[in-house]
Amino acid sequence: MSDAAHPERPRRIEPFEGPVHAVVRPPGSKSITNRALLAAALADGESRLDGILLADDTEAMAGCVAALGADLDVDRVARRAIVRGLGGRPRPGPADLDAGLSGTTSRFVLPVLALGVGPYRLDGGPPLRRRPMGPVLDAVRALGAEVAEEDVPGHLPVTVRRSTPPSAGPVPHLRIGGDVSSQFTSGLLLAGPCLPGGLVVELVPPVVSQPYLDMTVSVMGDFGAVVHRPEEHRYEVGASGYQAGDHAIEPDASAASYFFAAAVVTGGTVRVEGLSATSRQGDVRFVDVLERMGAHVVREPDAVTVRAPSGPLRGVEADFSGISDTAQTLACVAVFAEGPTRVTGIGFIRAKETDRIAAVVTELRRCGIEAHEEPDGFVVVPGVPRPAEVQTYDDHRMAMSFALLALRAPGVTIADPGCVAKTFPDYFDVLESLRPPAGPPVDGARSRP
Repeated sequence: MSDAAHPERPRRIEPFEGPVHAVVRPPGSKSITNRALLAAALADGESRLDGILLADDTEAMAGCVAALGADLDVDRVARRAIVRGLGGRPRPGPADLDAGLSGTTSRFVLPVLALGVGPYRLDGGPPLRRRPMGPVLDAVRALGAEVAEEDVPGHLPVTVRRSTPPSAGPVPHLRIGGDVSSQFTSGLLLAGPCLPGGLVVELVPPVVSQPYLDMTVSVMGDFGAVVHRPEEHRYEVGASGYQAGDHAIEPDASAASYFFAAAVVTGGTVRVEGLSATSRQGDVRFVDVLERMGAHVVREPDAVTVRAPSGPLRGVEADFSGISDTAQTLACVAVFAEGPTRVTGIGFIRAKETDRIAAVVTELRRCGIEAHEEPDGFVVVPGVPRPAEVQTYDDHRMAMSFALLALRAPGVTIADPGCVAKTFPDYFDVLESLRPPAGPPVDGARSRP
């Protein structure tokens, strides 16, 4: 992963001299990979996961489930993992777990620690230690485990312990705010099938990132878990455990957003294979916003194609509460539109890897673009970017999204480009592979397998 104390040298990206015409298949979904790794680790038997993402965040999850006793064999060439599960019971502690910089790993694993006999110590890198964990720590206590924060209340590092495994009794009924990270709720849902009586989770509206909760339930169902949703904000998880099996991981829709955006920014066309409009990843809906801006979108059963509009891009107002990981992508597309763009519904992303609202506005202004913070989003006014070194705040999405400015504007460099290792280690190589060839294209398209 990127080392904040020893960042990589800034990376300068030369502008593309023409439109991108490409076929791309992004790496596997981080969100699905981490959910599947945890479900497979809790299952009884052997699971095969094809198409997994190999990046810092998924390496962190793999390391944590291995520390809890799951047996993993990873084929890095085939991007395949064989996982021999725990049958719902982590190996007794003591055990040390390192979530690195991965919010999903830490927040998914914490409730699972309440299934075993501790102590289990969970820690992460300094940026993860700064991210809030209070709601999930309170929920772990409600599941009957002791939780001791070592430093700042509501933050890592923590030690979770219990002297005996969970026993039959009243079904835990937890209430959690729906306006904070959906990762807190997903972690509880993922642990639920392995509790003796299951679990009931009730969300207090408003609820953000609903597509990620839907994804969690879908992946759980792939592994035989039973989740009922009798009311919009109530989840009833049965004590079904998990069943091992073979599962394929689809490409990452958040990663795909950068390539769809590249098509629009450069006036070209990008086809992303392996995704469809019915993907379980909510971020595939990013193309709906590009369509509102004037792009042409073709949705097929196993691919989505985005073509730049024949006229200018239009500024839009859009609620990104369900697709917040693509908000930074849109901010950089909006620079090249006609008319301002307002993104709303994302106040909660201030507690991500960095304050993503403040970071977007700060870096756009550094590039000479007028932008404004709002309580739950930002406004971008189109303009011509000037040369600048974009700061990335150890946030992979800042690096990947602001690289899009460089496709059209000379002199844009990305500080600490190595932070993309969190979810997409070879991002800049893939982006460079889309560069149009000098002179007229021979076949109208460049492809990357």
